[in-house]
Amino acid sequence: MKIAPSLLSCNFMKLEDEINAIEAAGADYLHFDVMDGMFVPNLSFAFPILQQIRAHTNMTIDTHLMVKKPERYIQSFADAGSDIITVHVEATEHIHRALQLIRDTGKKVGITLNPGTPIEVLIPVLHMVDLVLVMTVNPGFGGQSFIQECLSKIEFLNEYRDEYQLSYEIEVDGGVNDVSAQYCIDSGADVLVAGSYFFKHDDYSIPVRVLKGE
Repeated sequence: MKIAPSLLSCNFMKLEDEINAIEAAGADYLHFDVMDGMFVPNLSFAFPILQQIRAHTNMTIDTHLMVKKPERYIQSFADAGSDIITVHVEATEHIHRALQLIRDTGKKVGITLNPGTPIEVLIPVLHMVDLVLVMTVNPGFGGQSFIQECLSKIEFLNEYRDEYQLSYEIEVDGGVNDVSAQYCIDSGADVLVAGSYFFKHDDYSIPVRVLKGE
């Protein structure tokens, strides 16, 4: 099990210290949420912050683009230091092309979908991706409650991966805590994104151990 703390919930005034503490705690990825105020209501990080983070750490940076027409920004986020770039199937009319653009940058390819979107829409492109992010809250805001109905999507992706011998990671984002994490693990998840739950601890090694089921 891999843990990906969501930087959206960290203390921005102490970002360097936060990253050091996350790394020391044994987390695996840094989850970097990008919001454009259009696909989701909020705004968040962009290229300059990502560049500074990249210069400071060798951790895997897992960039989640919650933006309309993500094709416009894929190369820029690749150049700024992303290791994984994930786009929403709902955000583009040409998801196949968007995924190919990510692959062409040499970065790992991620795809995601909102809680209300049927998982079956991903089937035509699952062979193209390295990571599938299952949103278990509606994107755009931290601190929301876990939507349990989304567990069936994790189970489907796990079974489909086994049946067709694919190798994508299944990542879960939204309302992940000490209780919901076990549901995700039991359903077949490989990576857990945690924001509010993770950063409420003074010692970040505690949520890492708990979420990994140790």
